[in-house]
Amino acid sequence: MNNRLVELEDAVKARLDAINDPLTGKGLFTAGRVLGLQARDGGKVSFTIEAPADMAAAYGPLRDEAESAARALRGVTSVMAVLTAHEAKPEAAGGVRRVKHIIAVASAKGGVGKSTVAVNLACAFASLGLKTGLLDLDVYGPSAPILLGTGARKPEMGENKILTPLDAHGLKTMSIGYLVEASSAMIWRGAMATSAVRQMIDEVAWGDLDVLLLDLPPGTGDVQLTLLQRVPLAGAIIVSTPQEMALADVRRGLAMFEKTRAPILGVVENMAYFEAPDGTRMHIFGEGGAKRIALEAGAPFLGEIPLSVRLREASDAGAPLVAAAPDHPVSTRFIEIARSAGANIARLAKPGPTIRFS
Repeated sequence: MNNRLVELEDAVKARLDAINDPLTGKGLFTAGRVLGLQARDGGKVSFTIEAPADMAAAYGPLRDEAESAARALRGVTSVMAVLTAHEAKPEAAGGVRRVKHIIAVASAKGGVGKSTVAVNLACAFASLGLKTGLLDLDVYGPSAPILLGTGARKPEMGENKILTPLDAHGLKTMSIGYLVEASSAMIWRGAMATSAVRQMIDEVAWGDLDVLLLDLPPGTGDVQLTLLQRVPLAGAIIVSTPQEMALADVRRGLAMFEKTRAPILGVVENMAYFEAPDGTRMHIFGEGGAKRIALEAGAPFLGEIPLSVRLREASDAGAPLVAAAPDHPVSTRFIEIARSAGANIARLAKPGPTIRFS
């Protein structure tokens, strides 16, 4: 997206956030009512307003107000504002309300091995005795079916159209890849993608979990914002490779979580180096870049994951290395990172000191 369209989207966001949500009293954007906002060439703007299921009629005039407000902006030629009502599912049946800690695993750039890190971190948390789930939210390129070896297995749908997660390697797992054919192209516009994310969050019977890891798609778009508006995150783990081209995107990712006040549990540097048989380390993509960015941002650095043939083989075989070979040196790295991330959750959750003035 070019800068002009980004500026137009920002202007629409600001205009919509100046309209109060009648239920919360907050701006529409802050309240999470606006989804799938897009600005396209020619000044065409589209977005969805999501109303509570029992208040759809009351939000009709508000949709009209939002459409008029966006249309009045300079540079906007047309506005498509859709009103939807998302029915809440029974709390006991599905959703993430019974999960103690929800962790987003994110990368602002694709191709850094984020999904491999997410799957192995999930197995690492499980190896520490925690009831763990993995939700693959990469609606455009789901990797969990391959990395977990779940193949053509499909989740069952129970009462109230609630999906049952697939068990794999000691994890409860769900992925959009379980629901579509592997050969299908994911040609989804913003509203469709965010709708899929809502279903994965609200309509899965996760049960009681200690940790749920969310494997986010790369970038800082609608899917990420929808998630941040709907899910109480314990924190985010940012995955990057060391080279400068990836680090520029990491800075944007850190800024997104900072603006949405989601805690940063730490940064992981993947593909940090390759270790030759004689023990020599070759830093193929540069050295220490992700650690440097973490220090600059004041975020914890969780550790390095090397390039590993064994890790690649395990991923291709659908047998996560941490689960298949927990004593492998790379597996122990993942377990150490999981421990550090868990410690940071506890640290960030600890109430600060009480200050009294006399």
